[in-house]
Amino acid sequence: MQILGDPLYHLRLLGRMGHTVGADLVQAFEAGKIDNETWTQMITNCRGCPYPQKCHAWLDATEQAAAPPSGCCNAESLHQLRDAAKKDLGK
Repeated sequence: MQILGDPLYHLRLLGRMGHTVGADLVQAFEAGKIDNETWTQMITNCRGCPYPQKCHAWLDATEQAAAPPSGCCNAESLHQLRDAAKKDLGK
């Protein structure tokens, strides 16, 4: 059984990752693009990652990026949220 990382640390890490790749999780939640269950699952995915220190270092060195680093377990969700936000801006 894998031990999950600290929930608050990973919530912050996920928020930073979203910001870096252009996927605002708070805005997505407020707009109804994600619900509590989806957000919780994304945090749990992050908590289960065996390499959060690599992610943290990547975020420290990266202001903006088109995609999360290779291996990010939330990459697909972040891409979808980013693309939905871009589409909404184009309306």
